[in-house]
Amino acid sequence: MIEHLTDPSDSIERQNEKLRRIAEALMRRVEESTDASGAAYAQFQRAAVLEQEVRARTDDLERALELLNDSNARLAQANQETESARADLANAIETVQEGFALFNRDEKLVLCNTRFGLHMPDIRERLNPGLGFAEYVELLSQSSFLSLPEEVTPKEWAKARLDRHSDDHVVFNVRLAGNRWAQVSEHRTPDGGTVILQTDVTDIMRIERQERDRILDDKARLIRATLEHIDQGVCIFDNKHRLIGWNNRASELLAIPITQFQMGTRFDTLSNRLSANISFQEGITEEDLLNWVRRKASRRPLQFQMHRGRSKILSVFAQQMPDRGFVISFTDVTAERKSAEALYEAKELLEQRVASRTVELADALNEAERANASKSRFVAAASHDLLQPLSAAKLYVASLGGGLNKEDAQTVAAKAESALNSVEHILEALLDISKLDSGRARVHLSPVPLGQLFSQMEDAFRPVAQAKGLDLRFVASDVAVTSDASYLRRILQNLLSNAIRYTDAGKVLVGVRRRKKSVSLEVWDTGIGIAPDQRDTVFQEFQRLHSDASAAEGMGLGLAIVERACGLLHHPIHLRSELGKGTGFSVEIPLAKTKPVAPHDVSLRQTSNPKLPCSTVALLIENDENLRSALSMTIESWGVEVLEADSGDGASRLLQEIGILPDIIVADYQLNHDETGIEAIVALTQEFGALPGCIISANRSPELVEYCRQADLPLLYKPIDAQLLRTTLEVSVAKSI
Repeated sequence: MIEHLTDPSDSIERQNEKLRRIAEALMRRVEESTDASGAAYAQFQRAAVLEQEVRARTDDLERALELLNDSNARLAQANQETESARADLANAIETVQEGFALFNRDEKLVLCNTRFGLHMPDIRERLNPGLGFAEYVELLSQSSFLSLPEEVTPKEWAKARLDRHSDDHVVFNVRLAGNRWAQVSEHRTPDGGTVILQTDVTDIMRIERQERDRILDDKARLIRATLEHIDQGVCIFDNKHRLIGWNNRASELLAIPITQFQMGTRFDTLSNRLSANISFQEGITEEDLLNWVRRKASRRPLQFQMHRGRSKILSVFAQQMPDRGFVISFTDVTAERKSAEALYEAKELLEQRVASRTVELADALNEAERANASKSRFVAAASHDLLQPLSAAKLYVASLGGGLNKEDAQTVAAKAESALNSVEHILEALLDISKLDSGRARVHLSPVPLGQLFSQMEDAFRPVAQAKGLDLRFVASDVAVTSDASYLRRILQNLLSNAIRYTDAGKVLVGVRRRKKSVSLEVWDTGIGIAPDQRDTVFQEFQRLHSDASAAEGMGLGLAIVERACGLLHHPIHLRSELGKGTGFSVEIPLAKTKPVAPHDVSLRQTSNPKLPCSTVALLIENDENLRSALSMTIESWGVEVLEADSGDGASRLLQEIGILPDIIVADYQLNHDETGIEAIVALTQEFGALPGCIISANRSPELVEYCRQADLPLLYKPIDAQLLRTTLEVSVAKSI
């Protein structure tokens, strides 16, 4: 019942007041009642209980009130701090020199400083918090202080501005009334809001405009000077068809006095002055030209010819400029037309000659393209051929450590040397073969003993054949043929390499068949054979019988080189093959008319029996340490004492220190620091007197040959032939004695 006597919405004081009044009324009723029954006492008990409840309720309400007061105090403090922070932020952005505005992620203006919109006073008062971004852009577009280009409407500008708003970062310039400029920078905040900065860049734009005007003036003078120096007549018109530029050449070509070219003269006026002396050609009329000039839509370039008088022919080219003005140029083509008529008379003859030359050039172009495509891969393929004798030499050298007796070791060493000699010959041949496509290859025909060639090939390829379990046989021959030894060695080597590569079991046979005035050098194998449809393609570059063969098995260049070398030597090559049974290649070579000359005979004839005395001292000048060491070991094995130096200066210091002069100097042509061996020998000769010497080099240029000839120094090419080096030393020392 107490709950019905009090209203919970009343304040604590009001509720307490009601409860006290109720308690006092009850007490009075108890005191005034004469009824001795238990009713009065019951009412008293209820009043006591009610008072206790009122007190408990009062305590609870007082605690709630304390909590509420505490919360209100904290809230007031937080509001005070927020207002202080807002004031600090407002003061901070107010000190910014640019206009500043912040829009939240809902595109509503949160705050801005007084400089924001200062350049547009008519909308400044409406830039208040809560303003939407689209409304802000609409206000800008309608401001009387926004200066837009003539072709842009406020609606179009507002749309373009909203389109750019979708970017995270936007920077652009806005032209304002009074020839002022503002730069607007818009950046996205991490929470999706937008910050806008407005900067007055009027002074910067004015400076840029002044600089641009100065540059334009300079360009105008440059253009004017250029127009006066070109052979064409030029007239420039603005978008209202008024003359704004010309040169004197236009006056000459159009036969109009230069005084009639005035700034602002309309095109129609100049056209009327020309009509009496000009006739149009190639299906165009004066009306067509006027219609092109007056056209409102975009104009395509217009080109035609017109005659001035009876003889002058002018080529006219008219083109629209970006501002819808246009340029017309006039070129005197009278001489060209007369030349064209003269050329037309010779057209039939020239076409026939061009047609025939085109066929020839097409063939030459195909050959050049083929040579160019194979040039870079040629060395890679040729390197495989070098691996054959190198592998043989490596196997021979490896067997020297297997406990062979002296006689067997000497035999193996000789075979290794023979294989390395094959490498040397291949390298020399590569230098000549690289000239095949360039047309600069030179052939040195001489008698070539086939027996000696067979011996070299057998030493180089027998280890490879044995490794595959093949029987490699050479039929002995004492025949000498007329050919180029290097190219012939290359041909036989490639044929042998090809035969061993494509033979898995059986044998490879090399022999000679005699003809009347020639021999047939033949290589037969029991390999896989060549199908009839592949017999033409095998001679093409980079064609292999097994397309899945690895690069280590060759790149298909061997037979292409064989065919080219045979063509260069005029040695016909023939192919006979049967699938599954084997293949045979034969090369027809003319017989030699004279006997082969033994190598080094010329050098040996210079002295009867040259020998190196036991006391011979050789000075070796070589900057490469490995080669210097190898040469020293080789020369010392002949009983010669070797003095080593890596430069001409080092050699000079060494000779001064030991006080001994060498009997001969062996110098590499290319030393360190652009020093040459010839220069080193000349310097030592000037310092110590005449000393015999020789030059070693990998340079095979004619210039070096002539240089050594003038210096009277023998020239030995790398890789160095030990026997030839020894012979050279013997002859040189013998001459000096």
